[in-house]
Amino acid sequence: MVPPVIESDFDTFEGVIWCNLDVSIGRRKKRMSLFAELKRRNVFRVAIAYIVLAWILLQVGDTMAPALHLPDWANSLLAFFIILGFPLAMFFAWAFEMTPDGLKLEKNVDRDVSITPTTGRVLDRSIIALLVVALGYFLWDSQLSSSSVEESTVESDQHSIAVLPFVNMSSDAEQEYFSDGLSEELLNLLAKIPQLRVTSRSSAFSFKGKAFKISDVGRELNVTHVLEGSVRKSGNKVRITVQLIKVENDAHIWSNTWDRNLDDVFAIQDEIAAAVVKELKVRLLGELPQAIATDAESYSLYLRARHALYQRTFESLGRGEILIKRALTIDPEYVPAWVLLGSIYGSQATVGLKYPVDVLPLASAAANKALQIDPNFGPAHAMLARILAAFGQDYGEAKREMDIALSLAPNEVRTIQQASVLEYVTGNYAEGLRLATLAATSDPLYTSAYSALGYALLFLDQPELAVESYQKLLEISPNSIGASYYLSNALVQAGNFEEALEVIENEKLDGFKHTGLALAHYSAGHQAESDAALASMYAVEIDGWDYQFAIVHAHRGEIDEAIAALENAYRNRDPGMQLVLGDFFLDRLRDDPRFIALVDRMGIRLYPADVL
Repeated sequence: MVPPVIESDFDTFEGVIWCNLDVSIGRRKKRMSLFAELKRRNVFRVAIAYIVLAWILLQVGDTMAPALHLPDWANSLLAFFIILGFPLAMFFAWAFEMTPDGLKLEKNVDRDVSITPTTGRVLDRSIIALLVVALGYFLWDSQLSSSSVEESTVESDQHSIAVLPFVNMSSDAEQEYFSDGLSEELLNLLAKIPQLRVTSRSSAFSFKGKAFKISDVGRELNVTHVLEGSVRKSGNKVRITVQLIKVENDAHIWSNTWDRNLDDVFAIQDEIAAAVVKELKVRLLGELPQAIATDAESYSLYLRARHALYQRTFESLGRGEILIKRALTIDPEYVPAWVLLGSIYGSQATVGLKYPVDVLPLASAAANKALQIDPNFGPAHAMLARILAAFGQDYGEAKREMDIALSLAPNEVRTIQQASVLEYVTGNYAEGLRLATLAATSDPLYTSAYSALGYALLFLDQPELAVESYQKLLEISPNSIGASYYLSNALVQAGNFEEALEVIENEKLDGFKHTGLALAHYSAGHQAESDAALASMYAVEIDGWDYQFAIVHAHRGEIDEAIAALENAYRNRDPGMQLVLGDFFLDRLRDDPRFIALVDRMGIRLYPADVL
């Protein structure tokens, strides 16, 4: 049953509805009034103008901060104040009004004399002007970015750097090993970044102790930036000052100083590498490499041992072996120390301090220990490849190890140079030439690159070009052992016998000098002088010079003696045997069945004979 409608109740219900509707409409009117009031007071216009102006200021700040050498936090501070200022600007736009008599509180301004419409039109014109400026800046920045992309496509070396030897500021001159070592450690750390081309140690250190301009460094090393610094070491304390310089305008774009304990030196290296990547705007494809840390005493011994390696004397190499073994006693897990030990063994064999046959197991064990600790340590793969090729005569395994080293460090100039040698000695002359050329052009003062380039050119029967390469080597390093010998041999192959005789007189190592004299004199028709030089070889250089005896006998047409010497060189694992495929002085042996059988036994030819 439907209950009867009571009129009084309906009136009451209708009154409630209209009352609620009035309240709702009132609220809507109030909201609309607030919107209209914000609009009337030009609050929205001020907000738009503020946002556009803030964007312009941030863009200008981002552009000008580097040019003015402002700290990294300058733009962050600007953004903070801009954000803080926005609500203040909105408050002033609401609470104050511009009048012909100046700025007044809005509540004190008579609506009949308010000039907010005029102020609004001024703000509209200001917003349009700011938008035009913003659009212009956007188009300019887009064009600049586009040009930068095009330029980076053409200019592949925009991210390149040389780490100059740090100056030793310690009171003890003997601490120079530490400043030099720290420079090289930074160089090696930065070289692990694929997007950054880093010059070799030999190139960077060629400026040590010389007066130079940064522009000279940039031009000679073909780099865009230079990292230089100083080191002061006292006991367990170290002060390191570093600055990054742009070659183009000699501008210091970043610098810092650290006063730390020696244990913190690895963290400092990481900080420097991170700063370089940031300042050069290098886009990393992976994680930023980090320095391998070790005990402070072990690290000091490691740097001293490496310093001894570079001196390359009997005494220094013996001392280096003792030092690096002490370092490994303290920290047997320090991978770079194992690689250095292997390199010292290899150098001891090269200069005659140890026999190659004795060095092979020692150096191989050091390299394998390093790889056992870290299978992805590129220098260990490269060092093992050198040992296997020079002393192990296992060229296939050497090639596999070198390919791994290249994959881990595709831009490391030393690895590229070593890979070039392995390519041309195993029969791929063209690839050897390509890699040697890449190493020489990437690092114009790297002497080993010119040595490798010279041999690759000789293997391709381009002795005139090889002469130019060896002349460049001597120009960079006049006292380099073997450089005059290489040049003299190239001149003999080019037919310039008298000039070869002049050059070989400058050779520093007697064994190379006697060999070069025997070859050049015979080529010039001086039989007696060649005999005398060969006699000097036998009188002085008996052990470890089998390959040199072989090439002299072969060039003089003494085939049986040459074959016998080559067999001795093969048996004694003489590193000179790497040259048998392309050495000009062995040409008279090419058709001898004994020579062919020896080459086959060596397994050195990894490529078909018709591969250039």
